[in-house]
Amino acid sequence: MPSTILPPVRHHVPPTRTKENLDYADLAVIDLSKAHTPEGRALLAIELCDAIAAQGFFYAINHGYTQAQNDRMFDIANVPFSLADEEKRLYTGNVKESGTYQGFKPRQLWHIDGGVHDQVEHYNINRDVTKRQHPKAMRPFLPEIEAFAQFNHYSVVHTILRLLALGLGLPEDSLVDQHNFSTAGESSVRFMNYYPRTGDEETKTNNVWLKGHTDIGSITVLWSQPIAGLQILSPDGKWRWIKHIDNALVINAGDALELLSGGAYKATIHRVVQPPPDQCACPRLGVFYFAMPDDGVRLVPHARSSVGGGECVGAPTMEAWRKGRTAAYGLVPLRRRADGVEEETVEGVVVRHYN
Repeated sequence: MPSTILPPVRHHVPPTRTKENLDYADLAVIDLSKAHTPEGRALLAIELCDAIAAQGFFYAINHGYTQAQNDRMFDIANVPFSLADEEKRLYTGNVKESGTYQGFKPRQLWHIDGGVHDQVEHYNINRDVTKRQHPKAMRPFLPEIEAFAQFNHYSVVHTILRLLALGLGLPEDSLVDQHNFSTAGESSVRFMNYYPRTGDEETKTNNVWLKGHTDIGSITVLWSQPIAGLQILSPDGKWRWIKHIDNALVINAGDALELLSGGAYKATIHRVVQPPPDQCACPRLGVFYFAMPDDGVRLVPHARSSVGGGECVGAPTMEAWRKGRTAAYGLVPLRRRADGVEEETVEGVVVRHYN
């Protein structure tokens, strides 16, 4: 009989939420518990499509994970960042050559602005946790991480993809069938830590920690945490903060979903900035699930969608798209337009960055 005793882990105590009066985005709150019936899914599909059209981001609640499970995953997320630098280097991937973030992404890899590089460290774990070796300290937690990946993939991402397919007038599983758990792909759990920067770095980058961008994949699931920093570019052109909600998910669409939907669901522009004064000295720990279509999926619009679509000559596969974007992000020179927006071209597609 399998043991129910979980391996011990040091408890991560998050800081209190900010008391600053921030300009928060008004995001829709989607109750995923309503998706268990066809009638509920039909109603939620309308809510979800309206939310993505209005802001591109939304909160998801009643997703099935308890607060205690949420807390446990943040405890585990903190483990890799306590390792010695020598061990981290053993499990650091060559991002530019491999086009993958699996393993450690070290600090100072990405150029932000004005000669300043990032202070972001993250540890990526493919949904297939056996795909590569992990540091010894992480190995006892791999069964829990794999279960967490499955929960995100099946209970959250697949639920949302069914609702989005309904919004396109497609059969419910049209998008789900392109996001298999056991097929080759890069859907991953990511543990991410933002470290405070110097005053000089803040000045040179105008307090931007991660410039405005869109995500590579289809659906990004961010497990809400209390340190403010994430902002979205609102339809009126203003950057607005994302507010923390206990045990909620913050979800947004990425490039792959925009391409598969023929532009009906736009990849949403977001950035990370220095937290407000009452939090700016705190490391910002994050837990994510980045969902991507299977590597072999060609990123063309669904022909049977009510919004149109059809064959797109030269459209990249998901594998080519993710490798191209990963290998280029923060590592290649960008073309700066007169309006300050920066551009690069990946697989024949113009990718924009907003500073």
